[in-house]
This record gives sequence, structure tokens and C-alpha cells, in this order.
Amino acid sequence: MKIFVGNLAWETTEEELTEAFKVHGQVSSVSIPSDRATGRPRGFAFVEMEKKSEAIAAIAALNGTMLKERTIVVNESKPRQEGGSGSYNRSGGNRRRKERAKEEAWREAAHKIDELMRC
Repeated sequence: MKIFVGNLAWETTEEELTEAFKVHGQVSSVSIPSDRATGRPRGFAFVEMEKKSEAIAAIAALNGTMLKERTIVVNESKPRQEGGSGSYNRSGGNRRRKERAKEEAWREAAHKIDELMRC
């Protein structure tokens, strides 16, 4: 089972996380993502544990505890949403384009009404 660990100090290492989680069961892997631009850790990690029961026990025991003077958040990792991180939401752009098109249509209609009223 994959576990999300948030609010980590940037200095937290994979070894420290492994030590904290292995008390509750077998740790398969630990991953601390880094920022692409700076190379600095992003402040969260993913821990994978072999057995779901051990993962649930680790979540219950470690969520809200202190690690390197930070209160960590520990919960089941959610699947990444379509598009992932770093991509922009196209619907916002489409919405703005549609709004601009409506505004332009209203302006044209108002202009035509003004022309008809002059005649």
C-alpha cells in the first residue's frame, strides 16, 4: 500500500522515513520527490509497505506525530489525477474564450441596435 507523508522538513532523508515506518511493518520503498528547478525536496514523500494492515497501522500511529520538529501528515496515497502536476487546466482557458466571444457578440448586437435606432 502506498502512503503519502506530508509536511516534511527538507532535511528529512529516505533512511529516516524508513526507520520511522519499519517499526510498523516491512517497508518496500521510500521516495522523496525533488523540485525540478531547485533540486530541493518538495516537503513530502511516498512510503510503500507490503501489507495493507501494516500500512494502516503506520498511518494511525504516525499521522500527527513530530519528525524533525515538524508535525507530519500521514495518509493513504490517492491516485494521481489525469494530467498530473505541472500541466495547466485547459478548461479555464476555454471558459475565458467563451466569455470573450459572448461579450463580443453582445457588443456587436448593441452596435447593430444603435445603427437601427439611428435610421
